[in-house]
Amino acid sequence: MRAVLLPGLGEVPVGKILGIGTNYASHAKEMGSPVGGDPVVFLKPSTALCADGAVVRPPGPGHEMHHEVELVVAIGRTGLRIPFEKALDHVAAYAVGLDLTLRDLQLVAKQKGRPWALAKGFDTSAPVSAFRAAAEVGDPQKVALSLKINGQVKQSGSSADMIVPVAGLICFVSTFMALEPGDLIFTGTPAGVGALKAGDALEAEAAGVGRLKVSVGVP
Repeated sequence: MRAVLLPGLGEVPVGKILGIGTNYASHAKEMGSPVGGDPVVFLKPSTALCADGAVVRPPGPGHEMHHEVELVVAIGRTGLRIPFEKALDHVAAYAVGLDLTLRDLQLVAKQKGRPWALAKGFDTSAPVSAFRAAAEVGDPQKVALSLKINGQVKQSGSSADMIVPVAGLICFVSTFMALEPGDLIFTGTPAGVGALKAGDALEAEAAGVGRLKVSVGVP
């Protein structure tokens, strides 16, 4: 899945996949991370992306793979140093996604001051639903997020609780790098993250945006 279908733009090659860490106070607290400050930004490769119905899996046995449900932003217009008040004009569409994380590798990386690339960027670590046009979604800070695993709710929250809103994330990231059509931003997750096991069935939803179903396979 190296391209996404964006309303009004058609099929667009995926560019940068940007992840935002600890953008909900509830999640920052459960992870023992500081609340506030500049956004924590990391990258996933395009090979991490997979679509609705995919089988996700860690790259090998012995890893602890965690779920993180997120609102995903698709950029539709190129911009550099985008002002906050113009930021949402650069959004083509929204989706619901999962930022799957190898928590064991991430914890080691944090302890040693190393990048999170392997913990966050393994293949199938970025499932994403079909995209819905930004104009149809309206205010991205009024989206309820939820994740069910085997029919039980594991995460529930609202984009209203983001520490840095979507417009602020676009403004911040674009001060360092140009944002281009096909770039995706995973905007952070509310509390309730946890480990997955083979056979789990996941159903993520962003109300008014989309739904995503994936299953967990063996490594």
